[in-house]
Amino acid sequence: MLPSFFIAHGAPLLAIENNEYTQFLNHLGITLSKPKAIILFSAHWESNIQKVSSVNEYETIYDFGGFSEDLYRIKYPAKGNEEITKEIIQLFINQGVPYEVDTNRGLDHGAWVVLRLLYPDADIPVISMSVNPYLSPEEQYKIGKSLSALREKDVLIVASGGTVHNLRALNWGKDTTGEIDDWALDFDNWLSNHLKNWDVESLFKYQTLAHNANLAVPPYGVEHFVPIFYAMGAADDQRTAKLLHRSYRYGNLSHSVWQFG
Repeated sequence: MLPSFFIAHGAPLLAIENNEYTQFLNHLGITLSKPKAIILFSAHWESNIQKVSSVNEYETIYDFGGFSEDLYRIKYPAKGNEEITKEIIQLFINQGVPYEVDTNRGLDHGAWVVLRLLYPDADIPVISMSVNPYLSPEEQYKIGKSLSALREKDVLIVASGGTVHNLRALNWGKDTTGEIDDWALDFDNWLSNHLKNWDVESLFKYQTLAHNANLAVPPYGVEHFVPIFYAMGAADDQRTAKLLHRSYRYGNLSHSVWQFG
């Protein structure tokens, strides 16, 4: 059975950089068993109802601006998998999860940056999934949980976002010093403790209980944090959490990789 993962997608520049984090993701893709397909929840696809992609071949979406032209030349032509999409739909029906099928949308950078670092050949089918930041954490967890059976069929479930993702608080100068803001560390340490103990009661109340949650997960950035609940839910049958990597850029932008199950 494959684990599920929460993987920070960081800034789009990761797609063309060679650093500690990109090297880690490259290595992770090599060490994992090659999955039959990948289900990927992206922070950059928000919707009020759960969207499930049914696409033959994805276009690459450049949902950012002001970066190197090299980024806009990257293609990640992953294909979909109609069989897995149908299985997801049936599981949602069985669990009473409302959904809609999307037949047009390509892969945003929250998806293709992570996928390209893990599996650069784009030779594994992908089913792209939206997130709904307005659901309660319990409901987000339930959506992930409804898909857990697919892990037994060699389907890899990945949720892409960021545990600390406050663009207004970034300090670009600190990227060269390696200095990390205390508030970012405090939040991630609180999160780490409760994830490892699978303390969902506290995690679901992170906005009021977690240290510096207002800075780490600002109201305009909730969509980057909540994918972690989808990934956790997908491993509810095992309830184990392991921090595989954590580093920071620009003073507080976290690059965390959590393995569940």
